[in-house]
Amino acid sequence: MNCLLDTHVFLWALADPDKLSPAARQAIQNPDNTVYVSAVTAVEISIKAALGKLDAPTGLQEEIRQRGFSELPLSYSHGEALRRLADLHADPFDRMLIAQAAEEKLVVITRDEKFRSYPIKLIWT
Repeated sequence: MNCLLDTHVFLWALADPDKLSPAARQAIQNPDNTVYVSAVTAVEISIKAALGKLDAPTGLQEEIRQRGFSELPLSYSHGEALRRLADLHADPFDRMLIAQAAEEKLVVITRDEKFRSYPIKLIWT
């Protein structure tokens, strides 16, 4: 299974894994799964940290490598998928993640209720 971590799930996986559901932990830890962290997540963390809305550690790219996660770049096809996406979620970062998941056929691990409005597969945490 190929999974995409929502930003809050990525941060929880690093700093507070007890917040993750058993299903989410199992999906993240299963060596047969590819677990992606999007470039969108890096941008979201950087912007929110600069605005004082989020206290996030530095060195997250190294954490991705150490934990065996894979980086998912933002591509033009993801931008086209975003353009086709129904406007059901106001957060632009989440909309980009949803578009990537739809385009790449990824299962999103999230606790954001608004993700349920889209035709993507989810693992709830």
